[in-house]
Amino acid sequence: MSIKPLADRVVAIKEAALEKTASGLYLGEAKEKPSYATVQSVGPDVKAVKKSDKIIFREYSATEVKIDQTDYLIIKEEDILATL
Repeated sequence: MSIKPLADRVVAIKEAALEKTASGLYLGEAKEKPSYATVQSVGPDVKAVKKSDKIIFREYSATEVKIDQTDYLIIKEEDILATL
């Protein structure tokens, strides 16, 4: 089953959070740290990202949905901080 987002929404799958940097430093806990995800589909009004982009977004701004054992995130385009 595929999810078709409306308006300026993006559907993504969350990636595991980084706990350690490439140089071996452990990252501490932050009040609201950014999260990483891979875009699966985009709504018709989304202009800045496309399918398969890796994005950074605010952790608590996404709506989580579980369909067929897969956890999806629905995120407004304005809550996406950057692409990788």
